[in-house]
Amino acid sequence: MRLLLAWLINTVSLFAVPYLLRTVYVQDIGTALIAALLLGLVNTLIRPILVLLTLPVTLLTLGLFIFIINGLMFWAVANLVSGFAVAGFWSAVGGALIYSVISWGLSALLLRK
Repeated sequence: MRLLLAWLINTVSLFAVPYLLRTVYVQDIGTALIAALLLGLVNTLIRPILVLLTLPVTLLTLGLFIFIINGLMFWAVANLVSGFAVAGFWSAVGGALIYSVISWGLSALLLRK
C-alpha cells in the first residue's frame, strides 16, 4: 500500500511540474502515471550506476553533478514516453529539481510513520 501511495505522490508531483515550468509538458494523468513509474524504475536501476561511474566528476563539483544526472534521467524518460515532453536539457534539470522538491514535500506530509 505504501508503494502505491509513493507512486501516486510521484504522479501528482510530475503532473504539477508543467504548471511551474512551462518548458515541461504532460498530456494527461495517464501519461503522468506511466512517466512516474518509468522515472521510479530509471532512478532505481540506472541512476546508481551513473552515480558510481561519474563519482570523480561528482567529487570535483562537490556533488553538483548529481543535478546533471537527475536532469539526464528526467530527459531520457521524456524521450521514452509519448505525451511527456521536455524542451531541452536545462529544462530537464529544472523539471527534475522541481519534481524532486514537490515529491519530497508531499512524501514528508503523507508518508510519515
